[in-house]
Amino acid sequence: MNVNFPYQFDGRGRTQDPLDDYVRQLVEQVLFTATGERVNLPDFGSGLLQLTFAPNSAEMAAATQFSVQGALQKWLSAYIKVQSVVASANESILTVTVTYAPLNTGVPQVQTFVYGGNG
Repeated sequence: MNVNFPYQFDGRGRTQDPLDDYVRQLVEQVLFTATGERVNLPDFGSGLLQLTFAPNSAEMAAATQFSVQGALQKWLSAYIKVQSVVASANESILTVTVTYAPLNTGVPQVQTFVYGGNG
């Protein structure tokens, strides 16, 4: 088992696995990379950042959540099983909550990502 240095505990009180951090960073990278932003992977990303500028509606939220979940499944299926994605835009702040289970442990993780705002 790999151990973070300096030694840390995770939210369950267990030794923190650096793979957890790596997977979290991968999820964040897929969420906040715009489609077409990567030269060699033009379809990489989720298009999530467009939600900030889109009109608020139930249909738009559902479509965005569907496309984000699809992007996560496409790009990270070797690492995680996506259980749910909830995205909301409020003024200049985009909040996304992703529930997934890493394939190596199967233990559900809930991560909330915030983009925008004043800092």
